[in-house]
Amino acid sequence: MIYQRNFIKELSFTAVGIFVVLLAVLVSTQAINLLGRAADGRVAIDAVLALVGFWVIGMTPLLLVLTAFISTLTVLTRYWRDSEMSVWLSCGLALKQWIRPVMQFAVPFAILIAVMQLWVMPWAELRSREYAELLKQKQELSMVEAGEFNSLGKRNGRVYFVETFDTESGIMKNLFLREQDKNGNDNIIFAKEGNFSLNDNKRTLDLRNGYRYSGTPGKADYNRVSFQNLSLIISTTPKLIDPVSHRRTIPTSQLIGSSNPQHQAELMWRISLTVSVLLLCLLAVPLSYFNPRSGHTYNILVAIGLFLIYQNGLTFLRNAVEDGKIHFWLGLLPMHIIMFAIAVVLLRVRSMPSQPFWRAVGKSLTLKGGK
Repeated sequence: MIYQRNFIKELSFTAVGIFVVLLAVLVSTQAINLLGRAADGRVAIDAVLALVGFWVIGMTPLLLVLTAFISTLTVLTRYWRDSEMSVWLSCGLALKQWIRPVMQFAVPFAILIAVMQLWVMPWAELRSREYAELLKQKQELSMVEAGEFNSLGKRNGRVYFVETFDTESGIMKNLFLREQDKNGNDNIIFAKEGNFSLNDNKRTLDLRNGYRYSGTPGKADYNRVSFQNLSLIISTTPKLIDPVSHRRTIPTSQLIGSSNPQHQAELMWRISLTVSVLLLCLLAVPLSYFNPRSGHTYNILVAIGLFLIYQNGLTFLRNAVEDGKIHFWLGLLPMHIIMFAIAVVLLRVRSMPSQPFWRAVGKSLTLKGGK
């Protein structure tokens, strides 16, 4: 029908504008946050732009949910405010007949969210964590201060000193390094030159032309060994992200059927966002009711309240599933069933505009009201 095509067209244009505004606000906020973390050294400076991109991918499903809900609510509220809805209803168009065009608008959002939540998000989360860690490690390797004692890694009590450092070639001249082995013996190393490297997921300090002294402090048992090339492993592997230990990076196919509560909680959350966009758009139909004579916009406050209850309820149930307190299905279904019931009741209430609100609620809950 003509009204459906015009309605979906208006919804689409409104959705584009709302999505752009929400994205701009959130991206600017996250960019400022990452720049602050980069200034503190917690994030590599070169990684800020890429991390913002990965973060946008991660936030897109929730942004799509908000966009669909706000767009539907905004357009239908305008219809009520400008008395267009009254005209449609007086022409014999029931309120429930708006559900079909609303679902035609919401279903593509649900499909896109499902694709992102079930397939794109795990990949993006894994790549984001790996990229941030690798850039941070490369930045750490390049932060060499000549003429100062610096720690090297987090094990063996390694401390090194560099007399001169060429920032362009990365070569250090006249190095001194002290470390302790498992038996508490000291190892003192002198080398004419060396450099840091990152190869095959190993961070190493490559030394050339030097001597290594090994022994126990206070005893005359030191051994001296000369070398032309010596490689010291700083860490065996970079701190990359293990998909098994980070639930957000685990492919959905591995979450299905898993008995791990954390995996079940993650699967529940991925499915819940897809379902929530459909139910929120359905809720927007009765919540958009606006009485032009009163001029009050209580419907917006109610819509915000229900959205917060919905999302916080899903988060609470997800945490309960993660802690093993409830089963997967008991965490997945209750909030969706409650919101669907509220939507059905409100649709019946708004189909009785001449009745006071609470009386209409009572009638909608009876068998007579449901007929």
